[in-house]
Amino acid sequence: MKKDIYIFNSGELKRKDNTICFESSEGRKYFPIENINNIFIFGEVELNKRFLDFASENEILIHFFNFYGYYTGTFYPREHLNSGFVILKQAEHYLDNEKRMKLARKFVEGAIENILVVLKYYKNRGCELEDEIDDIKCKKEGIYSSQDIETLMSFEGNIRDVYYKCFDKITKKDEFAFEKRSRRPPLNKMNSLISFGNSLLYTTVLGEIYQTQLDPRIGYLHSTNSRKFTLNLDVAEIFKPSIVDRVIFSLVNKNVLSYKDFDEQLNGIVLNNSGKKKFIEEYNEKLETVFKYTKLNAFVSYKRLIRLEIYKVQKHITEDEEYQPFVARW
Repeated sequence: MKKDIYIFNSGELKRKDNTICFESSEGRKYFPIENINNIFIFGEVELNKRFLDFASENEILIHFFNFYGYYTGTFYPREHLNSGFVILKQAEHYLDNEKRMKLARKFVEGAIENILVVLKYYKNRGCELEDEIDDIKCKKEGIYSSQDIETLMSFEGNIRDVYYKCFDKITKKDEFAFEKRSRRPPLNKMNSLISFGNSLLYTTVLGEIYQTQLDPRIGYLHSTNSRKFTLNLDVAEIFKPSIVDRVIFSLVNKNVLSYKDFDEQLNGIVLNNSGKKKFIEEYNEKLETVFKYTKLNAFVSYKRLIRLEIYKVQKHITEDEEYQPFVARW
């Protein structure tokens, strides 16, 4: 199975025969090219055209994050599976408001259903979440009456506001109090965890889209505009509660993270390298977790599940097989 590489140190990435070599002050590390799926770069890393050509030939995506851990962009090799027919069908579903809304509602519906699964899980473990669950169920009805993307996203935003208020009841740790959603910069530790986790998930989904015939630039819930990629944002909505949020709750409730894993930067709070490494370790463990997927009557990992979800979207677009989003069952 191909793996992802995460680079935190400063140094140089280069090709060495048929391997990737990372050279830093700590020495050299070699990685067999056939074992790599994505490279995540957090340090100050130099690379040249020869290396990018090598990565492109081997269909490796390279994701870049700045000093503060914010995602800045992806080296996305020339698509090797793209189909003109599929791209035309994607565009057709985007330009037809009824078809676009149908898909957009499904992404929101999947996100909300998985939010409810998470809340019910913790309710059954003693957290007082009945009022929030009822409120979200009530607000959920608004997504089916929404006739445009702006209204749909407004309903989804209101539901996430209710959901985020549950975080303090789930973690019960003042040090990680949620308070309110804040971005760039996150104003507290919990917001920095959410932002970092979401960025990782966006890039993971992007890497899985690359292995299909879909074009990641054409999204439905998130408008296709000057942003390079949007479809990955759509699909990620479904998995945020089951993957990112569960990782956060595990890290906080098991006391894996402490104040030493955060730094004050840009008038906000960000994860330092120690915190990022702890988060990524838990995140990857979650992605590789295998469970029984009843739809296929087979055991799959969460990472494989993301690819299967993208195939379902593709079938909806090209074969009129109505898309039903994944909903976790614990």
